[in-house]
Amino acid sequence: MSRTTAVNSWDEFTQLREIVVGDATHARVPRMTDPSAWLACYPTLTPTELGAVHQGEFPRQVVEESNEDLAELVETLRELGVKTHRPPAVDHRREFTSPDWSADGYISYCPRDLTLIVGSTIIEVPSPMRSRYFEVFNLRPLFQDYLREGAGWIAGPRPQLRDDLFEWDDLGRPLLGEAEPVFDAANVLRLGRDLFYQVSRSGNELGMRWLASTLRLIDPELRLHPLRGVYGYTHIDSTIALLRPGLVLLNPERITPDAVPEPFDTWDILWCPEIATAPTALPHTLSERWISMNLLMVNPETAIVDADQPALLRALESKGITVIPRRLRHARVLGGGFHCVTLDIVRDGGKEDYLT
Repeated sequence: MSRTTAVNSWDEFTQLREIVVGDATHARVPRMTDPSAWLACYPTLTPTELGAVHQGEFPRQVVEESNEDLAELVETLRELGVKTHRPPAVDHRREFTSPDWSADGYISYCPRDLTLIVGSTIIEVPSPMRSRYFEVFNLRPLFQDYLREGAGWIAGPRPQLRDDLFEWDDLGRPLLGEAEPVFDAANVLRLGRDLFYQVSRSGNELGMRWLASTLRLIDPELRLHPLRGVYGYTHIDSTIALLRPGLVLLNPERITPDAVPEPFDTWDILWCPEIATAPTALPHTLSERWISMNLLMVNPETAIVDADQPALLRALESKGITVIPRRLRHARVLGGGFHCVTLDIVRDGGKEDYLT
């Protein structure tokens, strides 16, 4: 591997060298009177259903057991030779205001959500969720170190997140409008010189336009591909998982064989087996059962996968992938699997063209 800066990550699957792991401390459900929180957390619930949702701090057991599982993940990654950082969580109990709204905090469990690494450049994205406005501040000391060591560091246009950004469907549920560019980094998948952006309730068309313009500044050879009509709710990584060049894991509930997005329609497709479910600590969860297909590729032959999904483990093994079963007991409640709760900083891969 040859690189000139402290940051180098172009894809989701080449050999992993350095990573950040999240922290569940202070995790809480924001006030659902905030349309951006409703949209981000429980977009399928009607106003009546939303009234039954737990708000405020998550139960102590959920936080403590999640941190135990994250600590085991850190130990596993370090045993695999991966340099691993675990910055302490932001204190999400503190409220904050803008000229147009006030919000309470959310979560530091998923560092993938708000930071996009493209080669040697760190991009802080303009999230559509008010409660995440200051969430990446716990990563700032690390980013400053990377900056000193030669990495690029860009922040998206600071969104105003006024009420006019949010629209409403026929059932009275919030939708994401186009008043300004907003998106989560977890709407994006990276494949060398190609990136894929899911247009959805967590990333609008204007956000994609801003990202495309920024990628041209980073490297004119980069290509951004829209994914429209694939999954209309939040992030992409429980719908499509890139396992290695030419092999993709797809969600059979959200994508049908006759509607596989290009270029994956010419790849070897592994359809995710039916997900085994178990009772959750709270009746309303931030993620559907498909969060269990949210795996972390350590290299093209090795994956860290939900230990409670034997069918998925077998399916991956059938493709020559060595699986490392681990648990995130409250992945659905807190809204993040192994890909979500990590942010890879260094992988061996470069700006490869995997599509031509």
